[in-house]
Amino acid sequence: MARLEVNRSGELEVFVRAVESGGFTAAARDFGMTPSAVSKLVARLEQRLGTRLINRSTRKLQLTPEGCAFYERGIRILADLDEAERSAGIHGTPRGRLRVNANVPFGHHFLLPLASEFLARYPDVALDIVLTDQVVDLLEQRTDIAVRAGPLKASTLVARKLGETRMMIVGAPAYFARHGCPLTPKALGQHNLLGANYVRAQQGWPLQEGDVHMTATVTGNAQASNGEALRDLALAGLGLTRLAAFQVREDIVAGRLVAVLEDFNPGDREEIHAVFVGHGDYLPLRVRAFLDFLVERVMLV
Repeated sequence: MARLEVNRSGELEVFVRAVESGGFTAAARDFGMTPSAVSKLVARLEQRLGTRLINRSTRKLQLTPEGCAFYERGIRILADLDEAERSAGIHGTPRGRLRVNANVPFGHHFLLPLASEFLARYPDVALDIVLTDQVVDLLEQRTDIAVRAGPLKASTLVARKLGETRMMIVGAPAYFARHGCPLTPKALGQHNLLGANYVRAQQGWPLQEGDVHMTATVTGNAQASNGEALRDLALAGLGLTRLAAFQVREDIVAGRLVAVLEDFNPGDREEIHAVFVGHGDYLPLRVRAFLDFLVERVMLV
């Protein structure tokens, strides 16, 4: 019963405001309190949690590691609470800031081109887009949705499949004019193969000749941190690379890139998922709306 007597959301809001404003005085001014009252409120919060959240000094506030973690989760809680109240009062209209993380190829070919359509459909939502081929911690990075390619590791995250895409080896006509075109998997050993340098990158390129499965070792004079950079290197005629079909379909149609060794392509497909924190019974409306939108509009090949 004692817990019900504590206004935890109010304490959390004051704590977050003190951190963001850089001091107790500014937070006190925003809430119509005295600086000493804010200081005492934070002290009571620390006592209840059994840990120090803020190191005080005469010049500024400094978060402890525990305080930093509490602040990061606190702003998410307040945002979700605010959205719940807003949604209940306006008949469930998605609104608020939506932070989306995606690998660079998906972001370049789908997320960025579709952003204006989504925002036109949901004008009360603000998109915050981060593109990287590094796997991020959704809670640590305050991310609502992350789009990931390839096998998913076991985790507490919920995943929604957006589709899957073929992989293919491609190169530019200018490269083939100088070095010739590989006609067999063995011939790849004579070519400049461009690979990815991020941790989750697949080691080697799978190929198949009849019933024989093999893997081509990727050895070249350049690597890149994301698929779009590899595509740019291939377009520049530097070498061959292996990319998702959706990345290169327009380049192939336009003749800027040429697919090679398709007779030896094992037909493996890379799955694309949207992952998020939550469960089916409750998701912020902005998150649910964006997930449904991606499933509706993303067409993978």
